Amino acid sequence: MQRTLISETLKKTGEKVELFGWIDSIRDHGKITFIDLRDATGIVQCVGENLDKVSSESVVSISGLVVERPEKLANPNLETGKFEIKIEKMEVISKAAELPIPIGGDGADIDEGLRLKYRYLDLRRPRMAKNLRLRSKVTTFIRNWLTQKDFVEIETPILTKTTPEGARDFIVPSRLQPGNFYALPQSPQQYKQLLMVAGFEKYFQIARCFRDEDPRADRAYGEFSQLDLEMSFVEQEDILKLTEQLFSDLIAEVFPQKKISSSPWPRISHKEAKEKYGSDRPDLRKDKNDKDELAFAWIVDFPLFTEQSKEDFYHGSGTSRWAPSHHMFTAPHPEDVALLDKDPGKVRGLQHDLVLNGFEVGGGSVRIHDAEVQKKVFDLIGFSEKQKEEFAHMLTAFKYGVPPHGGIAPGLDRFLMVVLGEPSVRETIAYPMTAGGATAVMDAPSEATPDQLKELGITVRGK
Repeated sequence: MQRTLISETLKKTGEKVELFGWIDSIRDHGKITFIDLRDATGIVQCVGENLDKVSSESVVSISGLVVERPEKLANPNLETGKFEIKIEKMEVISKAAELPIPIGGDGADIDEGLRLKYRYLDLRRPRMAKNLRLRSKVTTFIRNWLTQKDFVEIETPILTKTTPEGARDFIVPSRLQPGNFYALPQSPQQYKQLLMVAGFEKYFQIARCFRDEDPRADRAYGEFSQLDLEMSFVEQEDILKLTEQLFSDLIAEVFPQKKISSSPWPRISHKEAKEKYGSDRPDLRKDKNDKDELAFAWIVDFPLFTEQSKEDFYHGSGTSRWAPSHHMFTAPHPEDVALLDKDPGKVRGLQHDLVLNGFEVGGGSVRIHDAEVQKKVFDLIGFSEKQKEEFAHMLTAFKYGVPPHGGIAPGLDRFLMVVLGEPSVRETIAYPMTAGGATAVMDAPSEATPDQLKELGITVRGK
């Protein structure tokens, strides 16, 4: 007999079926036992006599007849609540021990460290399973939507070069080039700009990004996912319109119960946002108690530079009063280019931040495509000659014909956190790290063996 999914039993009244799944709950009434069986498609009640003892969450196969339940015994809370399976045979495939954490409820009262250690159990929780399924629908929708608009999905390297871009890099030693190191990408920023030089014009990927930053509720430690998107021959307005259309269509398709509070989305200058709302990521919801209201907004006209010390940014060697407000590849406003030589503090950047319900869920800009302007920005932020050399590949590429280009990178984890009303981005990620930087389910990071270290030419002095 071929396996039947639980969702398929709705159309199989009077037929014999064989189901496979987990025992969601057991109600033993002596000779008669009621078992709620769960698979990835749903839950169905199964009824049998004189069944062997079995524990909840055990994996079993059940063969039996699909019958209608008496009307007064139907369960309106289950899609299969009008039917049940008369058990003819049950086989225990894998018996489950007592679970170290309960998987009923939303899990909010359980220590997060335990939830992450036993994440494979925590993901059986209906809320968590629903979150990951919705995440899959979001990325599928994005891929299909952009592909239909002639965007090309291109993967960029994970092992790349360490460059002074802001956050701390994760570095990886090279066995073939002893003493040299790769870095995991903080974003595909330089690669996607080089793809514009290559002539692809419309690029995207669901990109993994890695930053050694302290965790927060709205920021996972270590790694995160973003929609990375870049286009050639566009102005800022083109980027904003396309992003607005994409996310409006996405909400309508995947989250139809959610309502976008205003369209087109408000556009607020950075100066106005700070003066009027006291924040550059204002919460513009009309009713902040309405969990289904989504208030998108654009924050634009950021200053290109901030006047502050950013020694961490320069890896401890900063010599300038100026640091990039966004990043060093953001183009100055065309009307303000002359101010780069006169008064850099007054230069506006073509940066745009996407804000949703008081959270920044994406950022982007029109990029510098003029090598001379790029060099000037490097000088203004105090890059040494050695630091400039780290970007020589960009300046070299710009010699061979580079189109005007720009893009945006919405963060998927944070976007989902806001839309789903979750308290932390970790509730939208399958295997997030703990606040202490551990992937608890795998006990990572771990020590390397002496042989591994010897092969890499690395000596560990101490912890």
